[in-house]
Amino acid sequence: MAAFAVTDPATGQSVAEYPATQDGEIEWALAAAQRSYREWARGTTIAERAALAQRLAELFIERRDGLAAIINREMGKPLRQGAGEIEFTAAIVSAFARNAETWLADEPLPVADGLRSFFRFQGTGVILGVMPWNYPYYQVARFAVPNLILGNTVILRHASQCPESALALEGLFRDAGFPDGAYVNVFASHRQIGDIIADDRVQGVSLTGSETAGAIVAEQAGRALKKCVLELGGSDVFLVLDTDDLDRAVEQAVIGRMDNTGQSCSGSKRIVVADALFDAFAERFREAIGGQSYEAGDFGPLSSASATRTLTGQVQSALDQGARLLIGDNEPRGNVYTPSILTDITPEMDVYGEELFGPVAQLYRVASDEEAIELTNSSPYGLSAVIICEDLDRAERIGNQLDVGMVFIGAGMLGGPDVPFGGVKKSGYGREMGQAGMLEFANKKLFRFAE
Repeated sequence: MAAFAVTDPATGQSVAEYPATQDGEIEWALAAAQRSYREWARGTTIAERAALAQRLAELFIERRDGLAAIINREMGKPLRQGAGEIEFTAAIVSAFARNAETWLADEPLPVADGLRSFFRFQGTGVILGVMPWNYPYYQVARFAVPNLILGNTVILRHASQCPESALALEGLFRDAGFPDGAYVNVFASHRQIGDIIADDRVQGVSLTGSETAGAIVAEQAGRALKKCVLELGGSDVFLVLDTDDLDRAVEQAVIGRMDNTGQSCSGSKRIVVADALFDAFAERFREAIGGQSYEAGDFGPLSSASATRTLTGQVQSALDQGARLLIGDNEPRGNVYTPSILTDITPEMDVYGEELFGPVAQLYRVASDEEAIELTNSSPYGLSAVIICEDLDRAERIGNQLDVGMVFIGAGMLGGPDVPFGGVKKSGYGREMGQAGMLEFANKKLFRFAE
């Protein structure tokens, strides 16, 4: 099988194969992106680049149904959810276009000597993006669009199971009016990724993916003295501490765990409930998870046979070590995995420190805020946390003590098209989205005037 291939996870059928990019084509991509950068960064304004991004947002909506069908067969996302991803992607692109001139405006610097001083934000050059399969459009757009508006150019290496969405994205950028070389897709091997990072024409790399992949790319970038942004795994908590509306808390927990069939780095994977609420919550949560329907499109198959084997193995290991399934059977039908809840988990078990990438929740009982904080921070990951608590001051105090990059109080899924995203610890570093994301690969150029 070719390295870049579409295998429908719902059927296991091979759909299409695409040839890998040859070394000569990699050189062409590097040369084209560098040539385009010189013309793009110096020959266009922020407003002009933002206008092309706005046209890109419109094209996402115009082509929504066809784009959704592509990722349905590439990684199993139900069509309704695929359409939702594309609509959110368009909103992100539009937000960058709408806010670009404000976010990239010169930043005056108050200085002791009174000389006129400011930062001007400009591009730095060619930026490599290595993107994942779980959100094939959203992840690419939130990396590529702010860099292009900033004045950088982009070489994009998509996940090997997403060649058709990769080509569709390249076509979208081209049809929106971005010049040749501004956005270049490559079906690069792991070796070629390393070669691209080492090339002096490349000024940085952004990767969204696994902890293992992130460590490799960070090492390569470090050797080449290149900046990198890493968005890696997560084992996020959903803390239910005090609520007058338990049904809503359950609903939010289900959404947080089941979003994208549980294949989201920032999904609520560890559901942590205060002792006084635990029994009632557990029963309602079990009923709600059990009510999720594959046939109704509530969730799809796991993305691949490999993903199914990994999740099944993790759950079986937890069961062998003494955990218990509150609901579910750990017996997938093909790649369709029944939504499940693991409980009776102890710190000695492997699953306690693992990320479960699929529709399996871990359910924990805690006796105090301090225990909830300790459980949250015990994870090697630190992406986000949701806190359900009627006392907002208490919720904020707890959030202040969590080793995470994002805290959502009162509900999950509070991200937005102009809201920064990112984590700490083994969840990576750097930010995407919002002004913070737009400035990650900026040259913060200092101007000083002798007046």
